Amino acid sequence: MKNKNKDGRKRRFDMHKGVYVLPNFVTSLNLFFGFFAVISATQGDYVKAAFCVLIAGVFDNLDGKVARATNTTSQFGVEYDSLADLVSFGLAPGLTMFLWALQPLGRIGWLAAFLFVACGALRLARFNTQTAVVSSDYFVGLPIPAGAGMAVTTILFYDKLGWVQANGQVLSGHRVLMLVLLFALGFLMVSTVKYNSFKKPEMFRNKNFYVLICLILFVALIAMAPKLVLFLIALTYVSSGPIMLLVNRRRPPKNDDSKSELENLN
Repeated sequence: MKNKNKDGRKRRFDMHKGVYVLPNFVTSLNLFFGFFAVISATQGDYVKAAFCVLIAGVFDNLDGKVARATNTTSQFGVEYDSLADLVSFGLAPGLTMFLWALQPLGRIGWLAAFLFVACGALRLARFNTQTAVVSSDYFVGLPIPAGAGMAVTTILFYDKLGWVQANGQVLSGHRVLMLVLLFALGFLMVSTVKYNSFKKPEMFRNKNFYVLICLILFVALIAMAPKLVLFLIALTYVSSGPIMLLVNRRRPPKNDDSKSELENLN
């Protein structure tokens, strides 16, 4: 009877363990496209590398949803997701930007690429340690997928406008701008600037028909001009954090307002 119970527990454990394959497989697809982005960048196909990073971002967004939907969240999945993110959104865009724009700048070029990767790793480590104490309504610091998205959509944007050389690399006069971009993204990732996480349940409830139409039009715009629209989306999100920080700083404190109202009543 004892052996039977042991076998039963073992069978249930194996079945439960098998369910975890689904979200981890989605994370593996994230890692695959991140690695393929590295391969494409080393072969000089920077546009393909950029799209691979964006596809990795899609799977990164899906793996958590799949895990919650199937009730298969685990600490293993969290750690595996972080390692995959470091490759797909740290190493892949950092190396791609270095080969695309920063290599002729020498030491400062690869240092900027390394700083981007290092700040991404620090951002991931801080996120993993703050999940229990920070509200899920916002991110503290620029999320590493958003930083990677800003970097690679810049490549797509330049390719769309033809601001590239015959070998696909950025024009020589724009290399310093790409250097500043990587430094800025690295700083935003380790900063305390808050970014909307779009995880509020009320954002997706009780939406009317016109919102659905707007979403369809939005997808149509991406399909019509993906390189331009994706760049604008990334730029808008990256800029939203500093803009909201400045707006909130200019607002008068609520305590001062209540104090002045009491003084007026007296």
